[in-house]
Amino acid sequence: MSLELKQSLKLSQQLVMTPQLQQAIKLLQLSRMELVELVREEMEQNPLLEDVEGQETELEDKAPGEASLEADTLPAQEAPEATKTEEVKGEEGENKDIDWEQYLESYQTLGSTAPSNRDSSVEDLPSFEATLTKATTLFDHLLWQLRMGKLTHSEEAVAMLIIGSLDDVGYFKIEGFQGDPLIRVAQEAGVSINTAEQVLKRIQHLDPIGVGARDLQECLLIQARQLGAEEGIVGAIIKRHLKLLESKNLPAIARELHVSLEEVIKAMKIITAFEPKPGRNFTGENPQYITPDVYVYKVGDKYMTVLNDDGLSKLRISANYRNALRAGMAGGKAKDFIQDKLRSAVWLIRSIHQRQRTIHKVTESIVKFQRDFFDKGIAHLKPLILRDVAEDIGMHESTVSRVTTNKYVHTPQGIYELKYFFNSSIGCVGGDEIASEAVKNHIKQIVGQEDSKIPYSDQKIVELLRMQGIEIARRTVAKYREVLGILPSSKRKSYY
Repeated sequence: MSLELKQSLKLSQQLVMTPQLQQAIKLLQLSRMELVELVREEMEQNPLLEDVEGQETELEDKAPGEASLEADTLPAQEAPEATKTEEVKGEEGENKDIDWEQYLESYQTLGSTAPSNRDSSVEDLPSFEATLTKATTLFDHLLWQLRMGKLTHSEEAVAMLIIGSLDDVGYFKIEGFQGDPLIRVAQEAGVSINTAEQVLKRIQHLDPIGVGARDLQECLLIQARQLGAEEGIVGAIIKRHLKLLESKNLPAIARELHVSLEEVIKAMKIITAFEPKPGRNFTGENPQYITPDVYVYKVGDKYMTVLNDDGLSKLRISANYRNALRAGMAGGKAKDFIQDKLRSAVWLIRSIHQRQRTIHKVTESIVKFQRDFFDKGIAHLKPLILRDVAEDIGMHESTVSRVTTNKYVHTPQGIYELKYFFNSSIGCVGGDEIASEAVKNHIKQIVGQEDSKIPYSDQKIVELLRMQGIEIARRTVAKYREVLGILPSSKRKSYY
């Protein structure tokens, strides 16, 4: 078989994702904080981007003719998109009430013994470091207590290894090491296991009590020992029946220990008052705050949708670079650089505008479909799918999905993620449907009103929902209960 070369024509279509399109899609998916950070980074990398609000003071100080010249845009043939007013509101990064020059001068001379040349009437501002505070860590808290006692050099080495190995909640664990971590510490410190054990016991009785325990059982036993209850029913339950206590099977514990149920209940009250994670008060976890992307207000009988402009930079194209291109001052590589950055800046501004408009349209559509929710609350939430909103606003489902991810809306009923309003339906008596989130709310209300001594089983909840006209399977109730973080009836039961 011979090989030969041929030329042929072939027509085909394929989807090519341009960098600009990729950027637009990326912006749709970003959360508010991520968008603010992206804009800040773009302003640092692209000299053609300006923050309008940062330039307002400068423009006010200029003559009217100069200010109008700064506000001009490029001619249409040079940058068609730049002729539009393309700006996005944003974050005010500076506090104009602070005299930063005075502050920096004060900062540089603070702590110096040299005389100051400044006017003595000017009050010295404190250094930035002097205003900072540092939260006490668990390591520092324990180290402070240990230094108040007397430790030999080898004991101090063991103590440092132990408190340096504590996890976030105060348990003594060495990552990647199987077995008793105390053996590993004794080997590294070059001491006997008995010496290491004595140091560990000292640490375990520091504040907070129970820190340095190797597991939950040891943590609870340390606290029981501190109360003098280790040898009684409390200690027996911790040593042998924690599983039964977890499932609240108190009658079984009473039978195993040959004591009355009342004694077991009394012991359970003591154990549940112990701290299972003694070090968690030192974790220093910062709360996560949610900033709404859009607000929904009720004005008369109508709902108004307003985008949250606070925190987003108000972007525009730099007048200096526009004038440089218009006057032909830039040439060669400089001109290519400016034109490239100009295209990038215009696309960014357009993409942000498109993102904001899309969020606004999607929110307005959601308000239209979920009007009863905004008027009356969660119980009146209706089934809604992405396709409904997509068809209503003339966009693709994937676009609606991206827009509703990590975006939040402030409503008269509270703050919700936009995805919250999209949920499946549950059948009702008479052929009607109810949103799954509304069913979850019903389950939460039913459990909240039950007698804690006789909690409702999943089957009982099914029967109560059917009395309200909601047809639902028991396994669905169990699934929703777990999503809501509600324990099974056996673990919700209270004996006192």
